[in-house]
Order: sequence, then structure tokens, then C-alpha cells
Amino acid sequence: MTILDVRGLSKNFNGSKVIDDITFSIPERSIYGFIGVNGAGKTTTMKMILGLLPPDSGDIYVCGEKVTYGATKTNQHIGYLPDVPEFYGYMRPKEYLRLCGEIVGLSSVEIKQRSNELLELVGLADVNKKIDDFSRGMKQRLGMAQALLNEPKLLICDEPTSALDPMGRKEILDILQAIKGKTTVIFSTHILADVERVCDRVAVLNNGKIALSGTLGELKSTQQNNQILLEFTTFSDKERFILLVEPFVKKIDSNDLQITLHVSDIKESQRKILQLLSSDNIFPTKLQVLEPNLESLFLEVVK
Repeated sequence: MTILDVRGLSKNFNGSKVIDDITFSIPERSIYGFIGVNGAGKTTTMKMILGLLPPDSGDIYVCGEKVTYGATKTNQHIGYLPDVPEFYGYMRPKEYLRLCGEIVGLSSVEIKQRSNELLELVGLADVNKKIDDFSRGMKQRLGMAQALLNEPKLLICDEPTSALDPMGRKEILDILQAIKGKTTVIFSTHILADVERVCDRVAVLNNGKIALSGTLGELKSTQQNNQILLEFTTFSDKERFILLVEPFVKKIDSNDLQITLHVSDIKESQRKILQLLSSDNIFPTKLQVLEPNLESLFLEVVK
């Protein structure tokens, strides 16, 4: 089942086309990485999905129902975590979730059960201090609990890890991993490592268009493995090998005791490299064919 279906979506601001005829869909129970540089239009797209901004053209469907600007019926299916969630700081976590539960029409029994489950999930079960005293990471985790309170079919996370320290980022990503398979997530971010960790599908937004989309496996398979990493025990071994291999490679990147060789034919290059190492009695501590990664794919389409 398709949870989110975006068709021919466009949006202009002051004569500038921020979103330009984009089309994509998200299947049920997937985590969809929606990535792009800052200002690429990710938040604008999220707001149109939520019915908070009117598109200039195109249609959006959530769980088969059309999204209409200002008429937020489809938001009953959606949980939303903005990059900087706002709270009533004088409240405590359970008080805040009780208020949110009452707003969305949950019964008192449902509110208590869901609040306990979600506060346990986000690591705040034993926290009873006022939200004003929370760290940024704790607020993001409480925001995640609030977004999941009504068991949404679609969870929208708009750059939830962008301003967090490494521990805070890990906590949010761990929560996304825990709910994977239970709900569908659209995860907007510019942090590529986060996408590779939790997402199974990706779209790259560039200049208002979808420049690249598919599963991570599909996208990586489109890029040739043309880099070989070697690490040496001494600088003399490294420099000696560079002189030997220079005639056979396109480019050499050097970093401390490591070199990365950019080659045209990976199998033929491996054969030559092994011959050179053997004939000159050079023994590297590492020899690795580098797999394509999301960073290289991203840089290729946004440069």
C-alpha cells in the first residue's frame, strides 16, 4: 500500500520556483530519506504535505485521501516532528502528552497506555521534571513521543537530528530504528550518515527537482566501484608504491599512511596492484575495494 503519493508538485516564492514538478511515492512501513542541502525545499514540501502551504500545482495523497490546504482531514493519519519542537515548558512529560492526547480525542485509558509506552520508547519514562529544564535532545525525544501518540500511519520528521550532538543524534536514530516496520517515516535531513543508517529508500532534492531516487541498494548499484584503498606501515613503502602505480591509475588521493586509487577497470587494476606489491616486496596493512556510498552519489548530483 502507498502511504504518501506526491504528483507533479510545484511551489513558487516571489517568482522563484522552489519546488519544480516533483513526483514520488512512499510505500507502507518504509523509512524514506528526503535529502538535500539547506534551502533545497525539504521543509516547503513537508508543509505542503501537512496542508500548511498551498501548492501552485500538483496533488498530494495521504492514505489515498487528497490533501487540501487549510482542511487538515488527512492529518489524522500523520505524526509530525519539526526540527525545533515547541512545548509548554511549565508542563512535565506525562502532563504534556495527556494534553496532546485529549486534543486528538484519545480516551483517558488510551492516553495513559500510549504515554507510558512512548515515554519508555524514547527513554523518558522516569523523567518527571519540567520541560523547560530539558536538554535539546530530551525535547526532540519528547517531540517524537508526541508525534507517535495517535499511532500515525505516516510520521514526518523534518531534520530532527540537525542541531543535536552525537549522542542526541544516536538517540533519535535508535527510536526510528525501533519503529521501523510499525509506521511509515519520511525523514528529511542533510546528514547523509543518518540516512544510510536508518533509511531503506532515498530521494535527493536539488534545485527544486528530484535528482535521484530509489532504494539504497539500487542507487549504489548504479555507481561503478572504481576506487581502491591501500594502507601502509611506513611512509617509505607508501611513496615507493605510488611511484610504481602512477602510470596505471587515473588519480591518487593521499592521506597519512593511506592512498586511494581511482581506476578505470577495477579487476585489471587489482591484478596489477597485486603484481607490483609482490614484485617489490611491499606488504600493505589494508587493501580494500571501496563500495559506493550515499555521499559520493549525493555530491555527484548536486555539484
